[in-house]
Amino acid sequence: MIKYFQSGSRMSQAVVYGGLVHIAGQVAEDRKAGIEGQTSEVLSKVEALLVEAGSSKSKLVAVNIFLPQIGDFDAMNSIYDAWVDSARLPARACVEARLADPDLRIEVTAVAAV
Repeated sequence: MIKYFQSGSRMSQAVVYGGLVHIAGQVAEDRKAGIEGQTSEVLSKVEALLVEAGSSKSKLVAVNIFLPQIGDFDAMNSIYDAWVDSARLPARACVEARLADPDLRIEVTAVAAV
């Protein structure tokens, strides 16, 4: 059975299937915040979706991070490292990529066990 969470006209924010929850790309609402603020907001959104779908950040399997300015890597990691469960580190990729809005500093997708 497939479960959908926070579905809109184009996509769902989370989908559970086969014992995994897939989190759609999350971006910050506060487009004026710097990389640290946007990272904190995005990771909070990821965590809330995981909980809503019956999982948690301690069950993360993979995280993908997209930064339009790779120079933000260290600042983003200062927030990410404090957020992630250091005893259960997921596989991770971080790439430089242009995002849909030039004011966005980060986008994050994730997959976790349920």
